[in-house]
Amino acid sequence: FAGAGENRAFITAAHRGQNTPYPTGDYDVPGIGRADVWVFDAAAPGDDLLAAPVTVLRLFSDKPRSLAVSPDGNTVYAAGFLSGNRTTIVHADSICPSNATGTCATPGGTSPGPLPPPRTTSTNSTGPRTGLIVEYDDATGRWVDERGFDYSAFVRFSLPDYDVFRIDAAASVPTVTDSIPHVGTVLFGMAVNPTNGRLYVANTEANNRVRFEGPGTYVRQNNFKPAGEPATVRGHLAEARITVVDGTTVTPRRLNTHLDYDLLVQPADARTRSLAQPVSVAVTGDGATLYVAAFGSSAIGVVPTAALEAGSFTPSASSRIEVSGGGPSGVVLDEARDRAYVATRFDCGLSVVSLSTRTELSHLRAHDPEPAEVIWGRPFLYDAEFSSGTGEASCASCHIFGDLDGLAWDLGNPDEAVVPNPNPFGPVGARIPFSPLKGPMTTQTLRGMSTHGPLHWRGDRTGGATQGGDPLDEHAGFVEFKGAFDGLLGRPEGALDDTRMDRFAEFALRLAMPPNPIRALDDSLRADEARGRDLYFNRVNVDGIATCNGCHTLDPALGFFGADGRTTFENETQEFKIAHLRNLYDKVGMFGMAESDFLARGDHSATGPQIRGFGFLHDGSIDTVARFFRATVFVGLSGDTERRDLEAFMMAFDADLASVVGQQVTLDAGSTTAELTRAMLLDTAAATAFPLHGATGSRRCDLVAHGVVGGEARSYARTATGAFAGARQAETVASITELVALAQTAGNVLTLTCAPPGSGTRMGLDRDEDGMRDLDELDANRSPIDRPFPAEPDPVDVDAGVPDDAGNGTDAGRDGGPGLAGGGKGCDCTVAAAPSGAGARLPALFVAALGGGLVARRRRRG
Repeated sequence: FAGAGENRAFITAAHRGQNTPYPTGDYDVPGIGRADVWVFDAAAPGDDLLAAPVTVLRLFSDKPRSLAVSPDGNTVYAAGFLSGNRTTIVHADSICPSNATGTCATPGGTSPGPLPPPRTTSTNSTGPRTGLIVEYDDATGRWVDERGFDYSAFVRFSLPDYDVFRIDAAASVPTVTDSIPHVGTVLFGMAVNPTNGRLYVANTEANNRVRFEGPGTYVRQNNFKPAGEPATVRGHLAEARITVVDGTTVTPRRLNTHLDYDLLVQPADARTRSLAQPVSVAVTGDGATLYVAAFGSSAIGVVPTAALEAGSFTPSASSRIEVSGGGPSGVVLDEARDRAYVATRFDCGLSVVSLSTRTELSHLRAHDPEPAEVIWGRPFLYDAEFSSGTGEASCASCHIFGDLDGLAWDLGNPDEAVVPNPNPFGPVGARIPFSPLKGPMTTQTLRGMSTHGPLHWRGDRTGGATQGGDPLDEHAGFVEFKGAFDGLLGRPEGALDDTRMDRFAEFALRLAMPPNPIRALDDSLRADEARGRDLYFNRVNVDGIATCNGCHTLDPALGFFGADGRTTFENETQEFKIAHLRNLYDKVGMFGMAESDFLARGDHSATGPQIRGFGFLHDGSIDTVARFFRATVFVGLSGDTERRDLEAFMMAFDADLASVVGQQVTLDAGSTTAELTRAMLLDTAAATAFPLHGATGSRRCDLVAHGVVGGEARSYARTATGAFAGARQAETVASITELVALAQTAGNVLTLTCAPPGSGTRMGLDRDEDGMRDLDELDANRSPIDRPFPAEPDPVDVDAGVPDDAGNGTDAGRDGGPGLAGGGKGCDCTVAAAPSGAGARLPALFVAALGGGLVARRRRRG
């Protein structure tokens, strides 16, 4: 809220969604911003379903996340989320063959040479011809690799890398007044110093221009990298930073200045001092101290702003506050009472901290409906102190919140050997072995892996890696990532053992893809999408081998959304697992690429500024889906119209959850026709069959309603008959018509939500799932949220050998999982039980914290 008297409400949203004027997100339009800020009159936002904003500001960036406001309320700062770092990819066809001794001619122009060395492994196996990551050099205005070779001729766009935007909140119609570049790669929380107006942006800066994982023995022994170039990216994936923005001056400051990335082994206490994944920041009223919620460190960093701005801050044991529960996702200050309140995501808790003593005073866990496997497995994704030798790196350094980072990485390892490919094949393929020199590949989401067989782009993380193993066993495939904790993260204790990886896998394979934000809410297809679907299922390619569906199987009942575990040959130098197609809309924004043998037709002229340096295919080298259809011989399409139609269907591709899941509408006495129509749409969705893998009789959603009826909080859930059961066993509403009438009664209000299938009873009737409905429990003087915190399944000494906070090489006080304190990670704190008794409620502050944004915000699609 900002502007005169905080009269404007500012909301960040992706530039797409069914509830916007641009539901498809303009996925086929180059050179536009894809981050929106909706501005409303705070006092009169409008009553209709699609309330009219004062304006919608489009930012030249990708999906936005954070907002901050200046002390005088006249300036709002908005930040992109996955903002990039001015790296991009040169297609393999633009790189000279490995045996080239100098420049060579390619369809896109004269290439400066082959890939940088090494081009063979330590056992003299030559790697495939692959693409190459290049970075924009401000000093020369060229796109260069680590050798300084100039590949500018093959990059047909520019990346201005705008990260943070200033908005004039005091104007009658707010406008963007400035675009601030080069703040960071992934931008999290922001805060403004109340005394000098400087903006602090918590971020990480990716190191993806550096090739290879592992210790780099072969690389170091042969001096393959130029002087000053790191041998590998091991333990140095992304640097945690706070960037200071002062007017037009942008000054990134590392948080972990004690780390020496040139060391293969850090000092014993290095990782216990680090602050990983800074997601939220808060500044004291005098502007002297910045508090940083380090999500990957189970700690709050205490940073003097003067030292930060001067670049002299060095983390120490005294500059961090350990919090139990793990995953601190937000911090708010109550300086008058000498308190800070910290939300902990891993256990859905709240830590109360003394600012003066820098200690945790107490910790309260809220009701958490998640299963034990999710709760106890989640920390393995994030906990950098457990995962790495630096205490700064974790799997979440690249898989941001279990998803993408918008970049490509070359994580080959010349010290490793070529291994067989045991995976099943589709229509074509020859089981080409997996080379350890695999070249650049974009970060894949960890979501939706549970039915898609071997993992990673090539399927080289496969259950078939062990003799007698099943290549289609996703759990076994995920366990094969265990070596990444050593080779990629630099964990001194080495690779994770199978027991810990089993727990990580149990969590990771439960991550789900979100609903498609482009598909219509009633699941219908627009005209071009319908034509594209017909092409997808019925048009056989020019070789007469298969339709699109013949490889990219779409069968929601089996959990197949473009991938069924098979591998195929795609006219590339390596064979790849057939990819799923559920998140193509998330990769839009790179338009413009050089001509190549693979893409020898179409317009390859320069396109100007773009927001993303990586597009489609395994390495992000294809700028648009339609361009791929123009080039490939595997689809016999005639004309641009058919290519665009097929692209349209794939952008609206089916997902694990129906597009209506998560949608809401609030009804009261003043509800409009549009709102009432939306309520009926949600009810129809709840009555419509939906092929959910692993479930029978599922519907597109479970419809629940929450609100106030007759002055009392009430909730309801739709039953299979269309009636709505109440949170009191004796209360039932006969139909959606009667529920709407109840909501429209003077003084009443109900919000209808299309919840994920199978969650309606928990969300609408029985929160703790103990068989007694919520209001019946309250009437009986019992708590409706007294489900105990799930016990650790199959307890293991998770942190054996991990140094304690003093670097003493012991795990005393740490058992209970990385980032999930059983012993509190050394903290002397009280773990409070869930409240019970008559009218039991969580403390008002905690309720406000969970609902008001202290926890990482849930963004409403559209």
